[in-house]
Amino acid sequence: MKKVILQVQMSLDGFVSTGPNDEQHWVTWAWEEIRQHVIGLLDSTDTILIGRKLAVDYIPYWEDVNTKPDDPMYEVAQRIVRAKKIVFTKTLDKSIWNNTEVFNGVFTNKINELKNQDGKDLIVYGGTSFVAELVKEGLIDDYHIFLNPVAIGKGESIFSSIDGFTNLKLKESIPYPSGIVLLRYENINK
Repeated sequence: MKKVILQVQMSLDGFVSTGPNDEQHWVTWAWEEIRQHVIGLLDSTDTILIGRKLAVDYIPYWEDVNTKPDDPMYEVAQRIVRAKKIVFTKTLDKSIWNNTEVFNGVFTNKINELKNQDGKDLIVYGGTSFVAELVKEGLIDDYHIFLNPVAIGKGESIFSSIDGFTNLKLKESIPYPSGIVLLRYENINK
């Protein structure tokens, strides 16, 4: 069975985004340190799960970076553009992007169906409300949280929708020279 993997950057105080324009300049400053882990995760997956709110900027951004071989994010862009993407939405009825399908039904059914297919694992990138719903439903199997040494004091949390405890088991932790720490947890509520 495939796993659903979440890769996310998080502030020390537990937020993944902040502000009306989702300002996240704090997540790119140590990119070179975490680059290989991010690329390794993408290589271990074949499908990206993403919410519509993020997709409208996310997919065009990576398609643009994919045209710029000198961009430091080019290797990541190649993988994201090449990967199958499923956008979970209530408002779009057809995809406007390459290699992307939209899904309007019950997301838990679709994700469980995808998990039972052959192939590589599935990776989730967001947005925050979509990820929070996946966390609430217990659909995330593996959490790869890049904990940034910054407190932002406000924002959105991927854990804001849970009703009780979500029990996680630490599988790995990697400190980086910048102060970022990768925390990899397995969901043990299943």
